[in-house]
Amino acid sequence: MKTTPLLGWYRGLAIATGCALLVFCGFMVAKYGFGAAEDLTTYVAMLHGYLYIGYFVVTFLLGQKLKWPLGRLVLTLAAGCIPFLSFVFERKVAREAAEQLPAGGARQPAGV
Repeated sequence: MKTTPLLGWYRGLAIATGCALLVFCGFMVAKYGFGAAEDLTTYVAMLHGYLYIGYFVVTFLLGQKLKWPLGRLVLTLAAGCIPFLSFVFERKVAREAAEQLPAGGARQPAGV
């Protein structure tokens, strides 16, 4: 059940950001633990950074739409920087947002 494009973007970016963060952590271990993949680590870090920027913006907009309190918003935003936490929050937010948002057929005017 697709309730809003914003929720779909959130779910996709949460999973992509979490995966990129896990890959980045692996490259950090390889770089600092074994002295390998030093150049590639920079590109993986940039990939995670770009994905996190998208995650941050979409999460902020979704939090505004769902009227989250500040603490909840900050924790959900921080979930993209803590390994595995974005996966946990993605499931929780998707379940709660599906209950709060109108069904997929009801479109709201722009800006609302």
